[in-house]
Amino acid sequence: MTTRDQARRAATDIRAEPARTSALPEPPPSLPERLYAARERKGVDLYRAERDTKIRARYLAALERGDWKELPGAVYTKGFLRNYALYLGLEPEDVLRQWRRERGEVREAEPIVVPRPISAPRQGLTFSPGVIWAALLTVGVIAFAAYLGVQLLRFAKPPTLAVSNPSTALTEVDEGTTTYTIQGTSIPGATITLTTAGRQQPYRVSAGTDGRWSQEVELRRGQNQFDVTAVDPETGKQAENPVLVVIRVPFPVFEAPTLQLDQPAEGATFENGAIPVQGVTTNATKVVVSAKYLGPAGQAAGAAPTLPPSQRPKDVSIDVGDDGRFSTPFDLTAGRWTLTVTASSDQAKTISLTRNVAVAYKGVNLVISIKGGRAWLKAWVDGKVATATGLGGRTYSNGETLTLTGLRSIEVRTGSSGVTYFTLNGTSIGTLGKSGVPETWLFQPPQQPQKTQRR
Repeated sequence: MTTRDQARRAATDIRAEPARTSALPEPPPSLPERLYAARERKGVDLYRAERDTKIRARYLAALERGDWKELPGAVYTKGFLRNYALYLGLEPEDVLRQWRRERGEVREAEPIVVPRPISAPRQGLTFSPGVIWAALLTVGVIAFAAYLGVQLLRFAKPPTLAVSNPSTALTEVDEGTTTYTIQGTSIPGATITLTTAGRQQPYRVSAGTDGRWSQEVELRRGQNQFDVTAVDPETGKQAENPVLVVIRVPFPVFEAPTLQLDQPAEGATFENGAIPVQGVTTNATKVVVSAKYLGPAGQAAGAAPTLPPSQRPKDVSIDVGDDGRFSTPFDLTAGRWTLTVTASSDQAKTISLTRNVAVAYKGVNLVISIKGGRAWLKAWVDGKVATATGLGGRTYSNGETLTLTGLRSIEVRTGSSGVTYFTLNGTSIGTLGKSGVPETWLFQPPQQPQKTQRR
């Protein structure tokens, strides 16, 4: 090759060099850029990160700017970087290596190109006893030095601590939750302590060989606060940044019952029969009806009147149907009354409505109830056989009721007086004879019931 050809080829190589240089890959992002980008991906600001990591926002901002002089020291900076990396989902050890590298503590070795020596005939390897003992001694010294270094590093460095579940410092669970499993990481074998108010002994668990730990805790309604710390059992050092975990269990909300009365209407007057009480309720399992006597019908209100105990009506409890409806008759004697209907739930929440009614009986109103057995009945209303019983009478079972209304009189023949109960114009009379004894009774108010021979 001539001298001119060599010059032309060198010029061509020089012109091609910039093209190869421009094709080099872009340098990787710096550590502050990685931290800032990771926080942006997480979608949180510095103040939210401060609340979650318990690291001041000024220190987090210094980490993202690479302003290491603003940080309190190398030991604290390492702890901040490790916890911040875990919070941002980065590998802590990788972040620490890059931090050391960018601070100039670790210089990456550059490959050294050594000229290949001139080939020479190979000779067999020969080891003398002195060489072998020197090599073994050297390996032992290196191993012992490494062991001492690791131990010194462990004694000088506190254990790390991070909580991975829950992922946030404040977590709210369902109202029925009674337990929760808190999980995290630390150094292998570290003792993790979880302290909470209301529990005499804290929870304690040891981290596994991979540094992971898990502890199930009990929850109560309201706010449950756990202070999580880690201790290296060999050095006694405690983690520099304890973690605060708050788990909130909401209190259940019980709705109060609602109540609507269809009957009786306010101010209604009833001439005979039981007062119908009907309505509908929600969130209630029981309805109770009670009555207060106000005085004789048609008489102005005055001093609080009283009734004999036999005429005072008892409270009636009504079961609520699946559709929320309820219905019952309520027997009252003549006079003015205030009915109170109260619906209650299983959580002791109640609602009440009142109705003022008047009872002014006309003629004869007789309610016959069979209790404790069976009885054959035949009745005459105003001297005529009642349609309900017929000429041959009818047998009524335990719990059945017969209501008769007449203008002047009602006469009843029962096959068992002891199980036949009478209520005349709202006043309970009870039984008038003995069980198994047939009797006939005439009811003709205002006279007392009279025994007759009618059959």
